[in-house]
Amino acid sequence: MAAYAIGYLTLRNSDWVAEYSAHMPALAKKHGGKPLAKEAPVVLEGSPLMPETQIIVEFPSMEHAQAWYDDPAHAPLKKLRQGGADFSMVLLNGL
Repeated sequence: MAAYAIGYLTLRNSDWVAEYSAHMPALAKKHGGKPLAKEAPVVLEGSPLMPETQIIVEFPSMEHAQAWYDDPAHAPLKKLRQGGADFSMVLLNGL
């Protein structure tokens, strides 16, 4: 069953973005990740706290998504992201 990594990002600075963007797509692909969306969200109802950008990556399974997140190559990229953005992420199983 597919799983989805959904990230919520608000930039504090963009110094890290070029290096992060140069490595993250290959790391996600290594674990079967396929980017589905990366945009500013549009509110249709309610008053949610909204990030500047929402990211959705599909993985073949929850195990693939967890392996991507736990991959040692991900650690320095997480550190880059944490230094320049407010970021939260959740994993969801598909239907």
